[in-house]
Amino acid sequence: MKKISVVLILILGLFLNSQNQPALGGTTDLYLDSDKERESAFKPGEWLKFRIHYGFLNASYATLHVSSKEFNGVPVYHVVGNGKTTGFASLFFKVDDTYESYFDQETGRPYKFIRNINEGGYTKDIEVNFDYDSETAVLKDKKNDKKFKFTIQDDIQDLVSAFYYLRNNYNFEDLKLNESIKLNMLYDDDGVFNFKLKYLGKEVLKTKYGKVESLKFRPYVQSGRVFKEQESLTLWVSNDKNKIPVLIQADLKVGSIKASLDGYNGLKHQFKIIMD
Repeated sequence: MKKISVVLILILGLFLNSQNQPALGGTTDLYLDSDKERESAFKPGEWLKFRIHYGFLNASYATLHVSSKEFNGVPVYHVVGNGKTTGFASLFFKVDDTYESYFDQETGRPYKFIRNINEGGYTKDIEVNFDYDSETAVLKDKKNDKKFKFTIQDDIQDLVSAFYYLRNNYNFEDLKLNESIKLNMLYDDDGVFNFKLKYLGKEVLKTKYGKVESLKFRPYVQSGRVFKEQESLTLWVSNDKNKIPVLIQADLKVGSIKASLDGYNGLKHQFKIIMD
């Protein structure tokens, strides 16, 4: 059941197992365009819930909640992600994960990231503080009482802030089939790595809410340990102003796991449903 935790983490931060792998097609670097005003895809109060199922088994749930706060006098979004196994699945493998990110409301760049996880006895307690004046990030491994320092630039993102940065800063009109989006991320002591996400076109999905036109993406993942191959993960995002995940599917070495949107509240924009 440990594969369930992989997808839990995936939901909370979107793409934990992404690695610096060669992309297919072109590549687009994402940077905040200060000359172009873009309407935000989310607002404080947004709450998303995902149901993660392995075959017929409801394995776990994950939530993401956005609030507005100040961090050292700067207005920030504070996002808390929680994931837990439930019911029958928790008898085999218990997961209790919490992720937090504080990121700038204007630029989207993160100031603080927290990762506190317990997955079947495997634990991590990590805090990352980003200092853009010194162009460094300090990662504290509280469990092992260690510190790591990394060189960063303004385009850095953590595991959670990356999700919201992508929602706010990629243009649907600019996306080309088989082109890959690239983003620098830091969330663990492995250091800064290059995240890549390939666009696969549009698709209409049947959901519990009705039919939803979605944009289909393929994050690059590390093959071998859990996933069948580098392109074993697929993401569908609503093709509206919210840009929320509707479905995530992971093809594993044994079977597959799906994570579907199971609840939402406080969306900034109308969630578009196709009416027959």
